[in-house]
Amino acid sequence: MTLLLAFDTATPQVGVALYDGHDVVAELVSERSMKHGEQLAPLIASALDQVGATRQDLTGIAVGAGPGPFTGLRVGLVTARTLGFVLRIPVRAVCTLDVVAVEVAEEQRGGLGTSGAEPAFAVATDARRKEVYLAVYDATGARLTGPVVERPATVATRLPVAGEGAVLYPDSFPNPLGPTRPSAGWLARAVAQDRAELLEPEPLYLRRPDAEARYGARP
Repeated sequence: MTLLLAFDTATPQVGVALYDGHDVVAELVSERSMKHGEQLAPLIASALDQVGATRQDLTGIAVGAGPGPFTGLRVGLVTARTLGFVLRIPVRAVCTLDVVAVEVAEEQRGGLGTSGAEPAFAVATDARRKEVYLAVYDATGARLTGPVVERPATVATRLPVAGEGAVLYPDSFPNPLGPTRPSAGWLARAVAQDRAELLEPEPLYLRRPDAEARYGARP
């Protein structure tokens, strides 16, 4: 039996899903923003309860690698690595922007007008500090450029843009495209069906942690 646990902590909300080898059988999203450390473990337990499984039934773990805030990513990736070590099961990570792109590509099914390696859409998520994390994809969901962290005006585009960045900065991204946040269910599908680049479970910060930046700054 295959039972893949997937979760992402790269955005203000925590998402958890279970994939049984055929499709997603449970998916939960935190009701409160932030507080990743308080919400991830209970959500995992609730998802397992929904399908009548235990941690010992898990055969693999998929985790979002970001980019995202230092604290949120650390919670998700440390949890993934710890569970993988204790249960002796593989852990694979996926760029969180790629997860959104896989869902967009599935929903569009070629409706964006290109099937080659031409830019078809972008994904932009909130990086705070009036910046976004952005990557550009072809119609199949394959990443062409990025991810980068930039001010919206610097990476403004007329391409359709999925992700929360399009909602927050409509002047820079005037052609919004759903979804706005990554789905743990689509993270599970991306890993199980080999639909995105698989990474080692290491964080994609794109910028230094705030504490490190402050420590190294001149008074």
